[in-house]
Amino acid sequence: MSSLREECGVFGISSPKKENVAVSVNFGLFALQHRGQESCGMVVNDDGVFMSYKDTGIVNDVFTNEVLDKLGDGNMAIGHVRYASSDSTDRTEAQPIVINHIKGKLALAHNGSLTNYYELREKLELDGAIFHTNSDAEIIAYVITNQRLKSASIEEAVENSVHKLKGAFSFVLMSPAKLIAVRDKNGFKPLCYGVTDDGAYVIASESCALDATGAEFIRDIEPGEIIIIENGNVRSIKDNCGKTKHSLCIFEYIYFARPDSVVDGCSVHLARQRAGSFLALEHPVQADVVIGVPDSGIDAAIGYSRQSGIPYGLGFIKNKYVGRTFISPNQKSREDKVKIKLNPISETVKGKRVVLIDDSIVRGTTSGRIVKLLREAGAVEVHMRVTSPPFIHSCYYGTTIGSRDTLIATKHTKEEISKMIGVDSLGFLSIEHVHMIPANTTCESFCLGCFTGEYPTEVPDDEYVKRMKGRYQKKLSERYKDEKQQ
Repeated sequence: MSSLREECGVFGISSPKKENVAVSVNFGLFALQHRGQESCGMVVNDDGVFMSYKDTGIVNDVFTNEVLDKLGDGNMAIGHVRYASSDSTDRTEAQPIVINHIKGKLALAHNGSLTNYYELREKLELDGAIFHTNSDAEIIAYVITNQRLKSASIEEAVENSVHKLKGAFSFVLMSPAKLIAVRDKNGFKPLCYGVTDDGAYVIASESCALDATGAEFIRDIEPGEIIIIENGNVRSIKDNCGKTKHSLCIFEYIYFARPDSVVDGCSVHLARQRAGSFLALEHPVQADVVIGVPDSGIDAAIGYSRQSGIPYGLGFIKNKYVGRTFISPNQKSREDKVKIKLNPISETVKGKRVVLIDDSIVRGTTSGRIVKLLREAGAVEVHMRVTSPPFIHSCYYGTTIGSRDTLIATKHTKEEISKMIGVDSLGFLSIEHVHMIPANTTCESFCLGCFTGEYPTEVPDDEYVKRMKGRYQKKLSERYKDEKQQ
């Protein structure tokens, strides 16, 4: 229910035989829907012939039976779900991106954010490239295409391209004959693969999408690794592995990933319970019931309850037919959705001292409305506990938390925030304990830049980004206006 936005989710499948791979992609995107509800798309490969479809909306609305039938059978396919942003909700921004060039074609679906996006775009435009979107995926596709023109194979082109890309990128790429998965050397975003009983290899942002398609999890793709799937065989290029510290975004465990996913060896469900346990140790309080804000706050609330001995209760009923609040492109629509998305259970909270568990506080508006709902339902005290430290810095790797000016913790103390959102007490998880949320993970360190201001890579100058962003947004808005007039 916070105001966070994650970049997106990617999916790919390579089957040893021609079949209705579009249905498998559809199932996979259903499982990844939580990672983006603004638009979705897929490209089906039938022996080198690409059929694509993408549109704004959720998976169930975009991929009707009629659309899936038109996409037809194939031996490979990739898909994508994307979040909404205030400046790019047009269908044109939907992925996957399809590029046709003299050596063939490729389709690409991307999750993450390039920190050198504008430098790359400016250089490519000066070399004659013409862009149709604001997406990082189009930049990556152009870079790979340029390398493909002077490389012996698509995987060689990809390997030569990743050195030019900076920041966060986990993507799937499809050529006429190969399915390729790439994860940046820091491993900011998750990516894994598995295999079905009939030998189809599946790549996905999260393991829950493998489960949805009946694929058995094989392993997470390593930071810096390139996986190539061709003719039922899997090859790996690990030349870029181990070049830097693994820096998975900690918010995959706190909020973004589905609880039934396993990310880099750690159960998301378990990680959230551990976060709740640490909160109970750090911020104990006398209360009658512990409740969580659906969905990411539920597991943490169970952990808090077990550690503290305070009974857990179901505090809210969630309307599952309303998209995540953070997906909404503007503040007004976020506020309207809170009214219809959550309904408190009076029997659980009436006349009681309530511990409310949530994953974050960004602007504070949504938290204030949730607390108000509890007060109206009869809660006599509300003690809020948050499974992350306060946001005080920007993110450059795909988690859109807005500028520092919009972050409530940059301007107000914990006591001031408590008064603003209407709680009796407030506690954030410490930096010390947020490191300890994942258990049995293969990741030795995490990206906490939005909490500490210390980033795993060089980050762009904010003034330069602001200037370049304004320039390109103006160009796109003028193009959209011209297209509508035509």
